[in-house]
Amino acid sequence: MTDNSSRTALFSRLDHLRRVVIKECNYLKYSAEGLKQIDPQFQWLDVGEQHAEFAEKLDAFVSRFYRLQDTLGYKLLSTYLSVRLEPIGTVLDNLNRAEKFGIIPSVADWIEARSLRNNLVHEYTEDIDKLRQIIFRALELVSMLEAVTQNLCQQDANIS
Repeated sequence: MTDNSSRTALFSRLDHLRRVVIKECNYLKYSAEGLKQIDPQFQWLDVGEQHAEFAEKLDAFVSRFYRLQDTLGYKLLSTYLSVRLEPIGTVLDNLNRAEKFGIIPSVADWIEARSLRNNLVHEYTEDIDKLRQIIFRALELVSMLEAVTQNLCQQDANIS
């Protein structure tokens, strides 16, 4: 592959990933709103076995939270940095660059979202109050993921 065709392929990947994360972000916002409308205090978690339909909505939210963060943080960010001719480093290096460029508000928030994501994916906790707090915080961080999506999809739209 020539340098020109490599750059063309990289731009094509960037465009594709931008379209993907916009859809993923919209689905996540839909799931978050639906989850909040059921019961904003998530009291149904206290008797979760009796509310399988609510658990499915939680699972959809968790899956979409996980997917969007993964696509943004691993796929789109590294492609975006490559297009900008920035070196691709460790995830933490890439996040630090993203913070420097104003793409993410803070590396600490991103790492917190990652930790919450891991807790939600492995939600086998017996402590319902802890799970409830994790869900509340994850719902708060949806706006951060939405902002990152917008930043990565709008910033330098005409990079060449």
